[in-house]
Amino acid sequence: MTRVLVVEDDPQLVRALVINMQARHYGVDAAPDGATALRLAAARRPDVVVLDLGLPDMDGVDVIKAVRGRSRVPILVLSARRASDEKVTALDAGADDYITKPFSMDELLARLRAAVRRTESLPVVTETTLMKTDEFTVDLAAKKVHRGGRDVRLTPTEWHLLEILVTNPGRLVTQKQLLREVWGASQSNKTNYLRVYMAQLRRKLEADPSHPRHLITEPGMGYRFEE
Repeated sequence: MTRVLVVEDDPQLVRALVINMQARHYGVDAAPDGATALRLAAARRPDVVVLDLGLPDMDGVDVIKAVRGRSRVPILVLSARRASDEKVTALDAGADDYITKPFSMDELLARLRAAVRRTESLPVVTETTLMKTDEFTVDLAAKKVHRGGRDVRLTPTEWHLLEILVTNPGRLVTQKQLLREVWGASQSNKTNYLRVYMAQLRRKLEADPSHPRHLITEPGMGYRFEE
């Protein structure tokens, strides 16, 4: 059973989320504040975290950072904050998706299913499981990235994007292909998602993120990985 940790201080919304998720056979734990969320995340090891940013004891971004410091579990943010800089801050902290309140329950559940799919094992489509550049190494079998002798922490969404690109070295992967594979067909026009996540990958992996050598943009078309 897929286990979801819901971090939300609105009892009515929590009740609606729990009822809808349990009806679809998810196991659900609920936390009304950040401290409880971090305790449950460590004890229950959820498969997905659904997180409100406006918590009574701490900012949700701090919860994201704390969870991300020890886990790559997908984090879906629910928030009434609509400003683009708020969204970027949450995504930069390690969130995998951002849903603005009020939201459709069907959309949330679809995003939840997509997050679960992204964490499932994917077949490796290249003959090698180790991709090396002069800046970093991608171990596809272990699902790890190393740079400068250290592990690089990637979110599940960042890993999924990188995995698609490195398993197609030298080939253009279109924006639509990446969006459909990572976020699902309903999000195939959300090119801003790609810009944000590719910028994050470059900051983590490229020596000069503003002039990338390995994660290349083909303007208006898509992205390409060069060894």
